[in-house]
Amino acid sequence: MADDASRQQSALRPLLALNFFMADMQAGIGPFLGVFLLARGWQSGWIGTVMTAGGIAGMLMTTPAGALIDATRSKKLFVIIPGICTVIATGIVLLSQQFWLVAASQVATAIAGAAIGPAVAGITLGIVRQAGFNRQIGKNQALNHAGNMVGAGLSGLLGWLYGFSAVFWLAAAFGVLSLISVLMIPSDAIDDDAARGLEQQDKDHGKASGLQVLLETKPLLILAAALLFFHLGNAAMLPLYGLAVVADKQADPASFVAMTIVIAQGTMILTSLAAMRMVEKEGYWLVLLVSFAALPIRGVIAAWLLNKWGVYPVQILDGVGAGLQSVAVPGLVARILNGTGRVNAGQGAVMTVQGIGASLSPAIGGWIAQEFGYGPMFIILGAFAAVSVALWVVFAPLLKPACAGASAPTQRDAAIAGAGAA
Repeated sequence: MADDASRQQSALRPLLALNFFMADMQAGIGPFLGVFLLARGWQSGWIGTVMTAGGIAGMLMTTPAGALIDATRSKKLFVIIPGICTVIATGIVLLSQQFWLVAASQVATAIAGAAIGPAVAGITLGIVRQAGFNRQIGKNQALNHAGNMVGAGLSGLLGWLYGFSAVFWLAAAFGVLSLISVLMIPSDAIDDDAARGLEQQDKDHGKASGLQVLLETKPLLILAAALLFFHLGNAAMLPLYGLAVVADKQADPASFVAMTIVIAQGTMILTSLAAMRMVEKEGYWLVLLVSFAALPIRGVIAAWLLNKWGVYPVQILDGVGAGLQSVAVPGLVARILNGTGRVNAGQGAVMTVQGIGASLSPAIGGWIAQEFGYGPMFIILGAFAAVSVALWVVFAPLLKPACAGASAPTQRDAAIAGAGAA
């Protein structure tokens, strides 16, 4: 057990560094891409097309990527290879703005993001196991949001000082630092069976459930449905809010985008750490209920404060909802599917459903805004999350045992978790 704890300690520091640096690598120049291409003469329709292509590619790949991560014993490769692809894709956009090259780069970046998320969750679970997963995922997400905040702040500053090219170089630099971090994680610190959620008795027989377990697990299906409606309302709120404010010439585009990200990510750092403690005391059910309820309130405020000052409460509430979910969703999926050997496939499947909602949201929000105006649009987008709240409350008798029922850790797992918390 002492050797396990020592290996874990040597793995956790580079794991935390990976979560910090990969935040900007995953996002890349995404928030700034539209403004960059617009300045290069692109029309809004083509900008939306390349963004949609990336979104669809990422959405389609998350579940297969998760299944592959469950099966592989080289989990770090699912961070290394996508990371290299992301760095190359960033350079392509900087050097050439031809449609097919830009579209290909966004598809590659989206596929990278689809693999990296489940891979890092699997690596984390393999290092700390179920007993330490909730606490470690909270720390991971706090560092991830801090990386997003620092990356966005630096992007805004460098973009203002040196132009958008500097934003691309910064994303590439974060990508290289992410690769160095993952290479520093000792491979023997990752228990590949624990990383996919196999119990000891299952490991002895080498058994894992079939992928149909994802469709047979009712709490997982309800979680996915609630997240679908949440992201259907949530994803379009920030870009359309920014569009409304910038179109009214109330803010500089680059600095405004950076500010919205910094405010939200700063809030997410605090809520990630709070979620970690809330889960330990109250379970996942209440944490996710609060995250769903934040969006309707955000929609009302966005409709009421449609100016540059409204970005503060609007993005703080975004940070509350997304920050709580960034900890609670992977933790709950790992708990629900513990023992099946399909934890990372489940993480990917949930990400796919979230991606469907997020992909449809801008189109729905855009048409509503065009027909009825921005104010009613924000109210309607916020109302989608009311469906999430309703699902969560109606199915509470089924969900609460799954959300609160932690599996009892073995003596070995408890010792390792304790070493990680120390």
